[in-house]
Amino acid sequence: MFDNYDEISMSRTELLEKIQTQVKPSRFKHMLGVEKMATELAERYMGNIYSASLAGLLHDYAKEASTKEFLRLIDKYQLDPDLKKWGNAVWHGKVGFLKVKEDLGLDNEEILHAIEVHTVGAKEMSLLDKIVYVADYIEEGRDFSGVDKARQLAKKSLDIAVAYETRETIIYLADHNLPIYPQTLETYNSYIGALTDKD
Repeated sequence: MFDNYDEISMSRTELLEKIQTQVKPSRFKHMLGVEKMATELAERYMGNIYSASLAGLLHDYAKEASTKEFLRLIDKYQLDPDLKKWGNAVWHGKVGFLKVKEDLGLDNEEILHAIEVHTVGAKEMSLLDKIVYVADYIEEGRDFSGVDKARQLAKKSLDIAVAYETRETIIYLADHNLPIYPQTLETYNSYIGALTDKD
């Protein structure tokens, strides 16, 4: 991994210490796992390994922020008021990227966007967006039905992996009578074609 991150003027040691003040140990371990997987995917698909490392490491930076903090960010940055109807599962990406920007001074829009969409995806996703979205789902600490298949698909195509993971997420939410964020449906509609006859 990288010893220093010029984007935020911090050494790796300083950044890891900062992250550990924000999340519990199990979450920190997951973030390291996503970083590792993101860099592996970046190598496989000729992406920017530095950006994948930083985005993977920071994707859940705001995961344990308070509701008050998320609402403050929504108001301060005049985000869509509809976001207030949702919860942490949506907020820690769609709003949390702004906490990363504030706390760490990160201004790299590509990295920030990958953090923003890492749970809900987007109609159009960059290579880095896909890498972080997929890495979050398949990092080595994950253990659930379907994760092995997701890992296999990620070795074939990121688009196929995005489609599969989005489909499985929607099925899970529907089976548990949970609301589905509209952007997740946009991701599904945009990428599901990649999965046709592939699974």
